[in-house]
Amino acid sequence: MDIKLINIGFGNIVSANRIIAIVSPESAPIKRVIQEARDKGTLVDATYGRRTRAVIITDSDHVVLSAVQPETVANRLSSKDEISTNQNEESGD
Repeated sequence: MDIKLINIGFGNIVSANRIIAIVSPESAPIKRVIQEARDKGTLVDATYGRRTRAVIITDSDHVVLSAVQPETVANRLSSKDEISTNQNEESGD
């Protein structure tokens, strides 16, 4: 299994294989998810003090806050998949 990493801004990297969802932080349910993660100690704030624009939910119940737009994170995720697929095809895997 290849480990795929994705840049979520300011040099912070998350394992793409562990991501379940990338959502906007504007809705009340997501704000509750963020607060619950903060209370449980599973919140990772990678915004460097800037406004939270994307909330990344992982399969380990960690919640990662990013200052990068959700669309940007998703595009980086899909482009990593394409690069990985192309590399596998070239190497004959």
